Amino acid sequence: MRRNLIWDMGGTLVDTYPALDATLGAVVERHGGAVEPTSVAALTRRSTGHAIEELAGRFGIATSEFRNAEAALKERWRTAPPPVVDGAREAMATARDLGGLNVIVTHRDAASARDLVAGLGLEVDDLLCAPDGYPRKPAPDMYLEVLARHGLTADSCLAVGDRPIDAEAAAGAGVDSAMLVTEGLDLDAGPARWTVTSLRQIPDLLG
Repeated sequence: MRRNLIWDMGGTLVDTYPALDATLGAVVERHGGAVEPTSVAALTRRSTGHAIEELAGRFGIATSEFRNAEAALKERWRTAPPPVVDGAREAMATARDLGGLNVIVTHRDAASARDLVAGLGLEVDDLLCAPDGYPRKPAPDMYLEVLARHGLTADSCLAVGDRPIDAEAAAGAGVDSAMLVTEGLDLDAGPARWTVTSLRQIPDLLG
């Protein structure tokens, strides 16, 4: 029975994309350029790093300006965190009701991740951060560590993410995944078993 949820953080559990997309777009605008919000969104859904490199090259802007803007945004999030994605709390509650765990695996640094969890009042059972010594996704190491640390079987877990690398990392650990897709963006779901347009669909995949 699938009852444990392994969550990606930014863009999946926490709605970071609107502010991130606007922040990167604002850097372009400060230099006299213009970029459609959907174009920025398509880039950030691959990765923030990819978006920065692409926008920097396209508009001739130093990557450091985008990085500084991103760092300032994360600092603001310490006291004014972005909202939890709609349906996340309900999905987490369903997992708990089934006797399962809610675990976060993220590329975010531990201090930033813990600040977001605390600021949003999220009840999580564990938090693994790549900067603490784990290879970044799509390497499966963080997912394998979740299974080993908590004595879980792969078939008792569902990984939830928003990028193909989340699904690839989960698949490497033998864990099925659901990918949260942004409507209107044509994105590859990778090896995700399911795609969902709302986290309110996640409880139906448990049990």
